[in-house]
Amino acid sequence: MDWGHENRLARIFRPDTRHTVMLAADHGYFLGPISKLQVPRDTLEPLIPYADALMITRGVARTSVDPATAPALVLRVSGGASILKDDIANEGITVSIKEAVRLNASAVALSLFIGSDYEHQSILNLSHLVDEAQEYGIPVLAVTAVGRELEKRDARYLALACRIAAEHGASFVKTYYCEEFEKVVESCPVPLVIAGGPKLETARDALDLAYDAIKCGAQGVDMGRNVWQAEAPVAMIRALRAIVHEGATADQAEEILRAGRVAGALAGVH
Repeated sequence: MDWGHENRLARIFRPDTRHTVMLAADHGYFLGPISKLQVPRDTLEPLIPYADALMITRGVARTSVDPATAPALVLRVSGGASILKDDIANEGITVSIKEAVRLNASAVALSLFIGSDYEHQSILNLSHLVDEAQEYGIPVLAVTAVGRELEKRDARYLALACRIAAEHGASFVKTYYCEEFEKVVESCPVPLVIAGGPKLETARDALDLAYDAIKCGAQGVDMGRNVWQAEAPVAMIRALRAIVHEGATADQAEEILRAGRVAGALAGVH
């Protein structure tokens, strides 16, 4: 890979740990103003200092993120359907590479819908995006989206989807954690980052997920709702950073989360 490509990846994956804590906030491109993301700037501003990268749309980047303090930008460039449609997998590329360069994106991201009616279309989207992005040294993140069919999240399916993404040129892949996740890691020759998915029942569930994924070989997390919909979002992302970058256990991360909640409560009183 050329220098620019590697330099951009190094903005996302911290060079000393080769891991990343990404903050996903691109949900509005098909879900609209969901809970706790109605005003993106208010949600993102306190979390940005703790994120290695933001996964957002160009609209949120321009309206809601200060370019002077922003971390690496992983730019969502696919779309074309909303939650109101029967099949949200009917996506195309919605942002040009020149626009990604204009925004100084460290990577561009799109969804890959393996096994859906739009599998062929999404694979071609990925291949064409890789062709264009490589001309400018921009990494491509493929997101192994499962749409509404969450039961697909097993090792056999995810290994298939991640390998296809890598084979078609993705620089790294965002996927889900599952039982026997180490098999998914072993069969994918590019780094994997873990999605949080819908908000889990408890914060501890999210910390356990992150710890188990990193232990099995994931090189980072890309969580959204499990951070900014949490009771204490800043404490939550700090706890995740401890797992990803400092090798903390879920128990140790939970202590960080608990201390952050207490500090936040005291600050609220005073």
